[in-house]
Amino acid sequence: MKSYRRELWFNVPSRRAFINITSQVEECLIESGIKDGLLLCNAMHITSSVFINDDESGLHHDFDTWLEKLAPHDPVSQYHHNTGEDNADGHLKRQIMGREAVIAVTNGKLDFGPWEQIFYGEFDGRRKKRVLVKIIGE
Repeated sequence: MKSYRRELWFNVPSRRAFINITSQVEECLIESGIKDGLLLCNAMHITSSVFINDDESGLHHDFDTWLEKLAPHDPVSQYHHNTGEDNADGHLKRQIMGREAVIAVTNGKLDFGPWEQIFYGEFDGRRKKRVLVKIIGE
C-alpha cells in the first residue's frame, strides 16, 4: 500500500470565506499515483473547516448567513473563550461545518456524487493556515 501526504496553505484576507479546493486536491491525487484507496482532507486549525457540498454562490451566502445566526461574531463579550482573542464564534462555526472530508478514490479519480466539491471554510482568517491531504491505497 502507498501513502501520500501534502499540506495546502491558505492566507485568507477576510475573517470568513469558503474556497473551492477541489482542483488542488485532485492535483495531490495525480501526484500520489494512487488509483484506488481513500483520501482524507482536513483542516489543521480549530477555526477552519473542510467540507463537501455544491459550488453555488447562493448556497455559500446561505451558509455564511446561517452560521452567523447560530454563532454571531458580535458582541465578542458574549463568549467566555474571548479573553484576549475574538474568535470564539470561529470555533463554533468549525464545529458545525466539520473538520474533514474523506473521499473514495476509484480509477485514479475522486469518487464524487453529482455536484460534490471540496471546500475550505475559514472562520477566523487573516493569517496563514493549512489543510492536510493524506491519501492511502494502491
